[in-house]
Amino acid sequence: MIILKIEKNIFAAFLLNLLFSIIEFVGGTITGSIAIVSDSIHDFGDALSIGIAYFLEKKSNKKPNKKHTYGYTRYSMVGSIITTVILLLGSLFVIYESIKRIIVPVKINYDGMIIFAIFGVIINFIASYITKEGDSLNQKAVNIHMLEDVLGWALVLIGSILMKITNISLIDPILSILVALFILLLSLKNLKKVIDVFLETTPKNVDIDLVKQKILEINGIIDVHHIHVRSVDGYSNIATLHIVLEEYDKKVKEKVREKLLSYDIYHSTIEIELKDETCEAKKCKLSDRKINKHTHSHDMK
Repeated sequence: MIILKIEKNIFAAFLLNLLFSIIEFVGGTITGSIAIVSDSIHDFGDALSIGIAYFLEKKSNKKPNKKHTYGYTRYSMVGSIITTVILLLGSLFVIYESIKRIIVPVKINYDGMIIFAIFGVIINFIASYITKEGDSLNQKAVNIHMLEDVLGWALVLIGSILMKITNISLIDPILSILVALFILLLSLKNLKKVIDVFLETTPKNVDIDLVKQKILEINGIIDVHHIHVRSVDGYSNIATLHIVLEEYDKKVKEKVREKLLSYDIYHSTIEIELKDETCEAKKCKLSDRKINKHTHSHDMK
């Protein structure tokens, strides 16, 4: 139910952005405001990226098969990358355009900006609210989009009122740069999380030494090694590990899995070894295998 709700939320945000970008373009053309027309193009780009995110989020929920044995979860991560990259490029474009306007000021229709800013805040606040739930990095990237637009339009509203009172047009590009820098930082933070998942680094909420310590507290386990913990989607973790027992006890696996659940590790592969066994994974290092493989290939020649 939660997954379906996230999908529906992203789709609703897509429709709201698409509809508003069309209204914005028409309104900008009628009022002669280039700033509003430019933002309509930006919002259309938002809608496009959110549409991609919706499609990939939906695909990520398909069940595993022979080709995708881990499922399609990382399609959601691809959606997060696309959305985040669009955010980064959009922020850089806004900064570039704002600097140009500081150098060469542009005449702005303040009344038109105020009217559209009010609609912009309301519509994008609704979109931001309905996309705030969910843990996937894809959904979070979409929510950053919505947050960007809410803050952007709020500042446009404040800025347009100030510009109408003071007639200082430089307020508009300065506010735009501040919003763009804020979104740039959020996007870079989200992109780092996505890259960490693809590089299969140990999740932030997992301390390998502490995991090992907790497992060793279980009666009958005398050693734990070859522990690997990674995340497939950014919020649920997978672990593989070897445990050494004094004597075989099939109940030990369930006890280990219970310990791992506290670290959001919902899937674990546990290999059991007895104390008199030699673990091949411990004695055979990757570098040794590479050397042996190279030597063997050389000998064959």
